[in-house]
Amino acid sequence: MKFGRRIKDTLYAEWADQYIAYGALKKQIKGNLPWTDTAEEQFQQSLNAELEKCERFQRDKSEELFKRIVSLEKEVVDLVRKASDEAEESDAEAQGTGEDANGHTPGDVERNVHDYRDDDGGSDDEDDDGSGSVLSVDAVEERFRELEDEVANLVADVHDLALFTKLNFTGFIKIVKKHDKLTGFSLKETFNKEYLENHPFYRMNYDHLIVKLSKLFDLVRTRGHPIEGDSSAGGSQNAFVRSTTKYWVHDENIVPLKLAIMKHLPVLVFDTNKEFALSDSAITSIYFDNEDLELYLGRLEKTEGAEAIRMRWYGDVTGKTIFVERKTHREDWTGEKSVKERFTIKEDKLNDFLAGRYTMDEEFDALVKKGKKTEKEVEGMKQLANEIQYAVITRKLRPVMRTFYNRTAFQLPGNASVRISLDTELTMVREDNFDGKDRTHGNWRRTDFGIDHPFNEVDPKEKELFPYGVLEVKLATKVGEEPPQWIRDLIDSHLVEAVPKFSKFIHGCATLLPERVDLVPFWLPQMDQDIRKPVSARSRVLIERPHSNPQSSGSASTAPDSPSRSAQSYHEPVSEGEDDEEYLVQAARNEEQHLRLPPGAAAEARAARDFREQKLREEAAAQAGGSSSNGDSRPQEGVRTVSAIANRAKYDPSLRIDPLASSDRFDKNLSLLNDESLKKLNDEAKKRAGQHAEEDEDEVAEEEEEDEAGDRVVYVNQFRAPAGKRIAVPIRIEPKVVFAAERTFLKWSHFAVLLGGVSIGLLNFIPPTDAVGIFSAGCFTITALLAIVYSGGMYVYRILQIRKRRAIDYHDKWGPTALTLVLLASILVNLVLRLRQL
Repeated sequence: MKFGRRIKDTLYAEWADQYIAYGALKKQIKGNLPWTDTAEEQFQQSLNAELEKCERFQRDKSEELFKRIVSLEKEVVDLVRKASDEAEESDAEAQGTGEDANGHTPGDVERNVHDYRDDDGGSDDEDDDGSGSVLSVDAVEERFRELEDEVANLVADVHDLALFTKLNFTGFIKIVKKHDKLTGFSLKETFNKEYLENHPFYRMNYDHLIVKLSKLFDLVRTRGHPIEGDSSAGGSQNAFVRSTTKYWVHDENIVPLKLAIMKHLPVLVFDTNKEFALSDSAITSIYFDNEDLELYLGRLEKTEGAEAIRMRWYGDVTGKTIFVERKTHREDWTGEKSVKERFTIKEDKLNDFLAGRYTMDEEFDALVKKGKKTEKEVEGMKQLANEIQYAVITRKLRPVMRTFYNRTAFQLPGNASVRISLDTELTMVREDNFDGKDRTHGNWRRTDFGIDHPFNEVDPKEKELFPYGVLEVKLATKVGEEPPQWIRDLIDSHLVEAVPKFSKFIHGCATLLPERVDLVPFWLPQMDQDIRKPVSARSRVLIERPHSNPQSSGSASTAPDSPSRSAQSYHEPVSEGEDDEEYLVQAARNEEQHLRLPPGAAAEARAARDFREQKLREEAAAQAGGSSSNGDSRPQEGVRTVSAIANRAKYDPSLRIDPLASSDRFDKNLSLLNDESLKKLNDEAKKRAGQHAEEDEDEVAEEEEEDEAGDRVVYVNQFRAPAGKRIAVPIRIEPKVVFAAERTFLKWSHFAVLLGGVSIGLLNFIPPTDAVGIFSAGCFTITALLAIVYSGGMYVYRILQIRKRRAIDYHDKWGPTALTLVLLASILVNLVLRLRQL
């Protein structure tokens, strides 16, 4: 879509004057050609003013939304308190022990209110109306329904604010590109280094709003009784079918996706007593491997028992607690599940642990003495630590790849049936010394940068900025139970692109270590393809306002086949100056309906109208030298006359039709349409048509530029591996595959033995002088030997390919057919020779 049309179609109408004035900047460029230094200075001033406008609005709107969220949160807490007071007064007998309709006791309500008061930094008594009145249950429920609409509007505002950022950033990039192309002046480099650095509105992060909004949304949805519990609860149950799928999310869809998920699952916050900070969502991992990249190949090929060893920490690099983790892949046929095991260690002791100079036994034993762990649990932890330490030393593992991302997790506390995590700003950084450059200097990780994405301190050749977000959906459904409908709608929507078995570690090694990697993951050739998809009617996860403004399209679905578009829509009456030609014609010929005149007055109006139209037709025919008796031309000329009035009314307010005015006013307006006025009207119409044509030409050229830049979505279903590389296709190798190869070999061997028995029988039971029998026995013997050799070769070939996990065609197309033909030939030879002896 052309950007000029795109920004008009997708902007939020109430904020229309705050968006980049893309059309005005484009006209400023074209109106000052040929370009001069003065024009360049004026354009840069205009560009800077637009940047300041967008940045100021974005900052102010973000602060306004945050204040509204805090205010509504306090109101909800006060509403819950009043509802609790009503419950205590209406059910005095059950005070302290009774439960409400939702199964919550008054004590639960008070505890929740106390928690939220603590989160907001104090009591909300100052927000009370001072009356001390207790609200009824119906009044409380009615207010909660109103709050749901207000929260939905807040969600839409955050969505539109994120879209505001994306549209404006794209608009600035495109207008600078157009400036450089048309003027010959180069502004792109200066714009990126100076203008955007001084006004980094495009870097604004909305996670603090989403976390706060999620808390409010959950509080309103549960009527002040949010679900509480351990976030890891339910993880040990065995009566569930667990599945994990991964998806890519385009940068444009990250905020809409978060808001869509938030409507069903709250953002998971581990420390509710601490205000959210951006560093709280940061996760960094250091993956270990050796020079042969054994762990990389094992994880890529999904071999049984393949391991991944990593050191992970949460938050800033100043954290002292490091998680030592090991992930082990298990094939399904083993009956075991892939597991992730870990333990914690202090950062200052990690180097000694990896070198074998320090063990974790004493620390684990201390946990038993403190009563934090049982002896059985500690034994498992000791075994895990010893195995990781042994693997690091014997396999010569060292830090190879660092992954960093900011994670937003969604989950109901105490319920692990649905877990969703979204990782953004994913970055991979080299930690190895394979090229002779010691990046860690003997340490277990690099220390020359922290968590400041996009890590400008790091050499661009040593980092990979992943262009998409990574969504991971973990489901634990009961046997025979379908996933929730909203989950199915989510994964079928335009917001995500499925990428099974995606791995951050594998992607980092494949992109940053190309000289050491011959086998690449299947998704690597797809990285240069656009994963955006058109919005369809099935995409029901978009953000919409409860009472959408018909002129606002920012939060509404843009799907052309959206069900909401098929419904009968409401149209405002045509305002003054917006008269449509068809409307005027119908209004002029339908006095009863449009002007609501009595039947007698309507008849008089029609007669007067017909007389005026007849007079105008006669005058027009006389000027053109034609006849007014042509009945076929009358309706057309009548339409032209009304159309001329409508067009002239756009430029001359005195010609606008007022249905409440008298008919002499209409005659006066009509008399102004003389030859000079009509000529002026036609000139103005041609001028406007030329302007529209010029705009259309610009839009077409702009569309071609966008296509050249790769903005058009192209769908590709065939990919080729990079030069000198092979694509690793996920292959499932089970024992029955090997058994099938062995069984096929044994079948062939059995058949060859039978043929060998037939040939030996012929030799034993025929006279030595029987040349035909000897020749036939030789044919059967050769057939048996060929079958043995061929089947043995095929068995060895299949086993080798299975071991290498090659995606080849294991079906034998020609072997059985060739064996049948050879056997048939041997039988025919024996038969023909015997018949010739008769």
